[in-house]
Amino acid sequence: MTDYYFPIKHLHMTAVGLSIILFVIRAYWSVTGSALLQRRLVRILPHVVDTVLLVCGVILAAMIGPNQPWILTKIVLLIAYIGVGTIAIKRGRTTRGRVTAALIAVAIFAYIVGVAITKDSGSWFSML
Repeated sequence: MTDYYFPIKHLHMTAVGLSIILFVIRAYWSVTGSALLQRRLVRILPHVVDTVLLVCGVILAAMIGPNQPWILTKIVLLIAYIGVGTIAIKRGRTTRGRVTAALIAVAIFAYIVGVAITKDSGSWFSML
């Protein structure tokens, strides 16, 4: 690993925390129909944070190397999280659908964090 690994990892983890906080806030505002969801900063900031998160993740994956199956698991789950997250915030037709999608997205996010911590595709279940 290079001297840059730990600063990039910490930036990645900070972006992870900010990303889920911003998602939960935006999902709540979506469910409640809040006008705050339309504010310019609210529309832009999550994309900036998620871009930092993704760029750091790609750099870390390149540093770690290609023979890590758990990284592929994180990528597949990330795609699922994004899809379900868009339903929770934008595309959900009903309040119930948005709430359900938000809860599923948070569960997927928690699974991704478990994969990152355990470095195992089984996530938290690999610890049982």
